[in-house]
Amino acid sequence: MSSETPLTVVLTGCGKMSGAWLKAALELPGVTVTGLVDVNEEAARGRAAEFGLADAVIGTQLGAVLGEVRPDIVFDCTVPEAHTDVTLEALRYGCHVLGEKPMADSIENARRAIAAAQVAGKLYAVMQNRRYDRRIRRLRAFLESGAIGPLTTLHSDFFIGAHFGGFRDHMEHVLLLDMAIHTFDMARFISGADPVSVYCKEWNPAGSWYDHHASAVAVFEMTGGIVYTYRGSWASEGLKTSWEAEWRGIGRKGSVTWDGFDAFRAEAVAETGEFMSRVESVELPEPPEGTKEGGHRGLIHDFIRCVRTGDTPETVCTDNIKSLAMVFGAIESAQAHREVEVRW
Repeated sequence: MSSETPLTVVLTGCGKMSGAWLKAALELPGVTVTGLVDVNEEAARGRAAEFGLADAVIGTQLGAVLGEVRPDIVFDCTVPEAHTDVTLEALRYGCHVLGEKPMADSIENARRAIAAAQVAGKLYAVMQNRRYDRRIRRLRAFLESGAIGPLTTLHSDFFIGAHFGGFRDHMEHVLLLDMAIHTFDMARFISGADPVSVYCKEWNPAGSWYDHHASAVAVFEMTGGIVYTYRGSWASEGLKTSWEAEWRGIGRKGSVTWDGFDAFRAEAVAETGEFMSRVESVELPEPPEGTKEGGHRGLIHDFIRCVRTGDTPETVCTDNIKSLAMVFGAIESAQAHREVEVRW
């Protein structure tokens, strides 16, 4: 296929996030949205009017719309418990699938979707938009440069007092299930390592407006002997972190921090032999040329490119299940009150 080969898309789940998906897709030459699906038909009609999709087929049942318009791609913006059913149905109609995070509501369902995608010979990838943030790529490139030696330890802190209202207030494991998937996937990307085991403690702090655990601490053993720690809360008022969390990476010859906004600091050992080594500041280069553009836009554009070229997306299902496994491993550990193996 050429870089502008015509492609058609059906989007299912016309809630708040679907607008970012439609905006990004419609920027691309040769991409046409031919269908919109939502259990609330008015939500789908509202998106059609907002984006000038007068010719798009509107429906409340995905299968019926797919049968009518036979698209190349399905965008799945539905709730997590619907992701596997949507993916399986889309694959049955011969569509590539890009789905919202988390990939599935269980590891078993994620495995079912992966198997179906492999049988169908279609791409199935997951929206992990933070991977496409230039600042995250800057941090990863710095660690890969060896400026502070091989990475030994990675820490992240995520503290935001998020008053969503609605379904999140009543979700079990709300922080781990709905948000930590982003931070865990970032940890895998930044470290270049995969999870081996985890010990996690969940709790709901006094005064929390959530029904269930909204705070957690987790310690992961990663491949290569790296230890990754996560501290987070969605019921933490004041001194909020960024949505990308705060990070500290420790190498054998120095350390680097990123505040989750635009501030980076790094120091590397210049001389040893005394009680405290002498260290010097190290500059973090800007991301290399050709770095992918950020956020939803970058990931959607890259997914479309991969459909056209046959390349593999970074967040392809066979890789993203490892990030999902960190979530369910942390939940299993918290419930069992012990360290558990992370399996996918």
